[in-house]
Amino acid sequence: MLRQRQQIFLHIIGCVVFLSLPLLFSPESLSLRSYLTNPPTQRDIFAYTLVLAAFYVNFYVLIPRLYFSRRYTAYLLTNLFIFLVIASAPNFIPHHPPPPYQFPTIPPGPPHSSPVIRDIIQHLVIFLLVLFLALLIKVRDRLKKTEAEKLHAELAYLKTQINPHFLFNTLNSIYSLALERSDRTADAIVRLSSMMRYVLLDTGREKAPLEQELNYLSDYILLQETRFEGSSHIHFTVEGTAKGYTIVPLLLIPFIENAFKHGINPEDPSGIFITINLHDDQLSLHTSNKKLNLPQQIPHSGLGIQNTRQRLQLLYPGKFTIDISDGPKDFVVSLTLNLT
Repeated sequence: MLRQRQQIFLHIIGCVVFLSLPLLFSPESLSLRSYLTNPPTQRDIFAYTLVLAAFYVNFYVLIPRLYFSRRYTAYLLTNLFIFLVIASAPNFIPHHPPPPYQFPTIPPGPPHSSPVIRDIIQHLVIFLLVLFLALLIKVRDRLKKTEAEKLHAELAYLKTQINPHFLFNTLNSIYSLALERSDRTADAIVRLSSMMRYVLLDTGREKAPLEQELNYLSDYILLQETRFEGSSHIHFTVEGTAKGYTIVPLLLIPFIENAFKHGINPEDPSGIFITINLHDDQLSLHTSNKKLNLPQQIPHSGLGIQNTRQRLQLLYPGKFTIDISDGPKDFVVSLTLNLT
């Protein structure tokens, strides 16, 4: 709502400034009342008003319906007709000032500098500039919309990645706990339920509370600890307070998933270190894992991290740094994100 009000305010200011141009650039030093009753100025203001109307007709009607539909001929012919109206309509205003006001007469220019031709050229230049501005803004808005739709599609894809393999393995682990009548069975079910609720319900918003995002990561890590109990060392710490901050949902989980996917082997001792630090409106994430030779493992593609990097560039431009070290034995990710 606030953004919409700001846009309306900017449009109003832009219209007032644009319609004031004939007064600001008038060569005569007259009072405001004299300006407004001066036929040349009246014709200019009328022409500028028509150009302004042409801007909004293009912005809201012609560009979406004709230009974006690739009906370029119809778009050009329609704008040609609009320009002919703009060029001819001001001539219906009388060229001589009404009494009792008298304005100094301007000596006629040489024959080759016809005022009519000069006005047509002036209106054409202004019309083309305004037309270009409408196209520029509308194309930019469409690109932003396309980017937003792409991000929503990526988020929908991420939601499907409550990863069937992770879900299957977790349910198997819970089943094993149930057979053992372990006291941890109920806790594992609650954590999995909490994760499902967050992904399916709470991530529909553009931003989610950082506390919920960290709880999601914690539940994921604790369920993985339950699954790989005794075969790996998992170290996870959070320093600082997340209260009051928001973050794009499911932005950090690909880094955590990558560490578990390539750093855990039930048959060999392995370790994963994950640290999140919150300080001075900044979030720092550090993950490291040993690169293991896992049997029947799909080759590491890095698509999850690559897609996350693209999301960061679109959603946090200039507000993050990321360093990835892919060494022969270790894989390390360091991310710093400005949350303001």
